[in-house]
Amino acid sequence: MCVNPVVEHFGSTARAAPVVIYPAKKIVTMERANPEATAVAISGKQIVLAASLEEVKQFLGDKPYLVDHTFAAKVIMPGFIDQHLHPLLGALTLAVEVIAPEDWIVPGRIWKKASNRQQYLGRLKDANAGLVDPKEWLFTWGYHHYFHGPLERKTLDSISATRPIAVWHRSCHEFYLNTFALNTLGISEDSIRGKGKWSEQTDWAKGHFYEGGLNLIMAQLLPKLATPERFSFGLKQMVKMLHQNGVTAFNEPGALVTPQTFKLYQEILGAEDTPFYSFFIADGRGIVDKYGLEGALAETEKTIALAPPGSGKLQFFEKQIKLFADGAIVSQLMQMKDGYTDGHHGEWMIPPEELARRATFYWNAGYQIHTHVNGDEGLEVVLNILEKLMRDSPRPDARSVIVHFANSTEEQVARIARLGAIVSANPYYPVGFADKYSEVGLGPERANSMVRSASVVNRGIPYSFHSDLPMGPAAPLYLAWCGINRITNEGHVAGPEQRISVDAGLRAITIEAAYSWQRENTLGSIAPGKIANFTILEQDPYAVAPERLKDIPIWGTVFEGRLFPII
Repeated sequence: MCVNPVVEHFGSTARAAPVVIYPAKKIVTMERANPEATAVAISGKQIVLAASLEEVKQFLGDKPYLVDHTFAAKVIMPGFIDQHLHPLLGALTLAVEVIAPEDWIVPGRIWKKASNRQQYLGRLKDANAGLVDPKEWLFTWGYHHYFHGPLERKTLDSISATRPIAVWHRSCHEFYLNTFALNTLGISEDSIRGKGKWSEQTDWAKGHFYEGGLNLIMAQLLPKLATPERFSFGLKQMVKMLHQNGVTAFNEPGALVTPQTFKLYQEILGAEDTPFYSFFIADGRGIVDKYGLEGALAETEKTIALAPPGSGKLQFFEKQIKLFADGAIVSQLMQMKDGYTDGHHGEWMIPPEELARRATFYWNAGYQIHTHVNGDEGLEVVLNILEKLMRDSPRPDARSVIVHFANSTEEQVARIARLGAIVSANPYYPVGFADKYSEVGLGPERANSMVRSASVVNRGIPYSFHSDLPMGPAAPLYLAWCGINRITNEGHVAGPEQRISVDAGLRAITIEAAYSWQRENTLGSIAPGKIANFTILEQDPYAVAPERLKDIPIWGTVFEGRLFPII
């Protein structure tokens, strides 16, 4: 909702003045040439000028204006950006039982962590007992095998043999189903065999489906999980969460939307009182899987036409595509050069040769490519592909985005710089998982060096942060805190040499995120002509101790020139 301003009037037509000036304790512009100001003038949705109050008044001359003192004691920043999250996954995890290795804060509730197997199974039993309807599905999200121990179908059957149970892994890349759920969905062992790599990414005895194996069950499972009621509730929860954390724009890369899904997005994400932009990038995995390369370009353009650039709060980015290399870091299915300490192996979401084929296809069509990659072997494959593309068909300002960037080597960071690629990382990985992955899977050296932030920043590579909600909290200031401090949930500093400055962390949630989308001319900083999107803080993030950055209260946001306090 908007607030009534405390204003001074200037000019004979001040009451209808097109310009409003907001003085502030401090304005952080994220503009190198004009880094700070104490007043900003806006006209409608656009920024007019950021300078001192007197300089702004002098600039306006005889033009009528209002001076609004709402932010006189506050700090104005460019509107925070979550470079990458998933509204469908985020909404659904916000609408089911959460039993995760860490506390999970959602609007109106804190789901307390389950640290071990005993706590997890106890919570799962309590969730089952808490359902009144004996036919109601039990959906829960947050299980992680390294924290909660192994999970099998027979374990879920012991919780209930007469209620369908679906356990959604913390990574969102895996499901475990009990026997009753499999029978309810009509899934049999025969129905999941003979499907190539997808069939290999299943374990029928355990009721376990992961990565490509999810394609064998999701057509049946999704209607049970994503009911209109649950999805609508979760989206509204997500809107509250994003606003409470100062988000003014997010992007979903790899968006596959049905007409029904997009209609709900328009109703909730596009609502008058939703104070942020929802951007989308087409999915180069699902589209090509379904239509082949021969039909991919037309289908990609058809997808983008659902909400073309400039069409309002919901927009697809034009000429941008999302591709996928290896598996999820949260379930340790990324492809690692030296394997894993416990002997398991990673997975490919798109095998290397096929990934190269798709990347070449979209590159030659002039698309900016965003590639999901988590392991250092996965990154090696992606960089080899980019290197060949640049050698065979060089393009200026291609801005190929390395997405997630969990594991890497110093030489790979140097290659990213040489290739002119950019990085959008999830800085929560070392915070949430470095300690556990030091014990199992990666070992201390690789676990603590996850997300090499300082290495990237020191080479001048454009660098942004994302939550990948629900992989990390959709809280940009907290994500900046993660990258700046690298303090794990258990309290130690993971890879202290990879900590970055406060300024680099704040740039990663503002101007650098906008740059990764090719929207730096309209978003991400406070400069003349840009959209008037601001996040309003109660304290100066440069003045507080870095370890307190995440605790700075957020007053609310300004979106397209309108004030939206957190209430």
